[in-house]
Parts: sequence; structure tokens; C-alpha cells
Amino acid sequence: MSVVTPMPRLSVVVPVFNEEDVLPLFAERLRPVLDGLGETYEVLTVDDGSRDATPAVLEKMRREWPQLRVVRLRRNSGHQNALTAGLHRVRGQYVVSIDVDLQDPPEVIAEMLSLAESEGLDVVHGVRTDRTTDSPFKRWTAGMYYRLIRRVVGTSVPHNAGDFRLLSRTAVDALTELPEQGPVYRLLVPWLGLPSGEVTYARERRAAGRSKYPLAKMIRLALDSITGFSAAPLRVATWLGCAGVALCVVMGAAVLAAYLWGNVVPGWTSMFVALVFLGALQLLCLGLLGEYVARIFTTLQGRPAYVVTFDSAVTTRTRPYATTGR
Repeated sequence: MSVVTPMPRLSVVVPVFNEEDVLPLFAERLRPVLDGLGETYEVLTVDDGSRDATPAVLEKMRREWPQLRVVRLRRNSGHQNALTAGLHRVRGQYVVSIDVDLQDPPEVIAEMLSLAESEGLDVVHGVRTDRTTDSPFKRWTAGMYYRLIRRVVGTSVPHNAGDFRLLSRTAVDALTELPEQGPVYRLLVPWLGLPSGEVTYARERRAAGRSKYPLAKMIRLALDSITGFSAAPLRVATWLGCAGVALCVVMGAAVLAAYLWGNVVPGWTSMFVALVFLGALQLLCLGLLGEYVARIFTTLQGRPAYVVTFDSAVTTRTRPYATTGR
């Protein structure tokens, strides 16, 4: 049985994974901002299968903060799926998604809400204009990611806009209707084509703890972004295959000419280079094709993207339930 509560004006979705150190600092920054808005609100934290003291910290915070709601996933399902779980459960007319590490300042939420209300926007992106607090490697890889995505997917993707954004109820409902198995919201939201605006800010240092987005996850995000929104890699494989065939024709003609002129010199270097080049092309094309086949396979399996085991908005705890995010 669910608690019947008034629909809040604003909902804040916060994915959390092993963040016991930064959670109290985050609450100290976020709560005064939301209390000062003069609007009804809820803060929905999604515990993405944390293995440290994060669940205990959230329970303590919930007893002291009535507007805090805790949703717990049975296992770690990834940042985007945790965000999906939150978007499917928020009730606010406006919804803000923000990470708990305080690199995106909560104070910007007031500016986002004001812009959305004054201009009738469905989406307000938080755009980072200053990333000097990030490492040079992080800035370089982030720049490469956004340049690649804008070239492959389209220029509608805001540069340096992550998952800190405000969405209207219209935008949230549109997102939750999409049958995405591996959502990448920084691309899905612009794809909706809804009226949008931007609020800029300087990215801050992580307040505590360690980053939950190492290089491997960044590469995975890039692959999901490209394969989920464009067939360009498959076309690249096609063009590479055509280029390989053309190269083979040219090399064949050169070998035939050398044979006719009697200039054939025994050697293995040229043959070795050609074999390695063609073999690498084939493996690259197979790898690109495999990424798309893997997405098809995951979709056909129909397994839930995440499993919710607890929601503090439910008064009587029943058996855990699964959802595909649809």
C-alpha cells in the first residue's frame, strides 16, 4: 500500500553508488537550496547496489529530512539505469537529475527552475563552461567524446552537458515511454526535440570519495552513445571494406606488372604488411558488427534493466519487483 501524498512541484533524482563520505556534504548543500525555493519538493535517491555504508547513511538522512525518499536497487545496474529507476518514480511537475559528488553545484537548480518557468521550457541543460578542476586527461577525453558524438549523432547535443539537467513532466513522460534498453540521457533528451535552454556553471572538484566513472566506463559510455544513436560505424565498416578491396586491386595490378616485367623479388615484408592490414580491417569490422548484435541480443532477452528491492514511499514492504524501465 502506497502513501498518498501531494504531488510535489519539484523532484530531484540522485543516483548513488558507494558514496558514504560525500552524502552528508551533499545534503548540507542541497537542502538549503530546495528549502529556499518556497516550492514543495522531494529528493529521490537511487542506491545503485552500494556495498559500503551508503544505505545506513541514507536511512539516517531520511529520518532527519522528511522530503528525502530512498529507492534501493538489488544490484549495481549502472548510472544510467539508476537514473532511469528514478525517472520512473518521481512525481514532480519539474524533475532535476544531479550527481551526488557536488561537481555540479546544487545552487544552479534555482536558476534552472526560474528559466524553465519564465520561458516555458521543457528542458534546461546544465553546461560546464569551466572544467579546470578536472585532470588534463579527463578534459581531453571529455572533449574527444563530445566532438565525436556531435559529428556522429548531430549538433543538437549540447557541448559539455552531462546528466545535470531539469526536465518538465512532459519530457519525463516522453522519456519513460521510450523502450530503451541502454539509455544515454545526454543524447536521448536532445533527441526529443522539446523546447530547451541552457544554464552555465563552473565545474567544481569532487567533494569527497573517488570517481565512479573510470576510463573503462567512459569507453563503455562512448560505445553505447554511438551504437545506440547512429548506424555510422556500420557504414564505416562498409567503407573500410571497400577501401580494402580497392587496395587489393591496386596491389594485384602492381604484382602482375612486376611479374610481366620480370622484376619479381622474393620477400615476405610486403606480404606480411598486407596480411596484417587486411586482418586488422576484418577484426575491426567484426567488432563494430558485434556491438550492434550485442544490443539486439540484449533487447530480445527482455531482461529488466534494474530490480528495485526497496522504496521508502511504500508503507508495506512487499516482495522485490523488477522493471524494464518501460
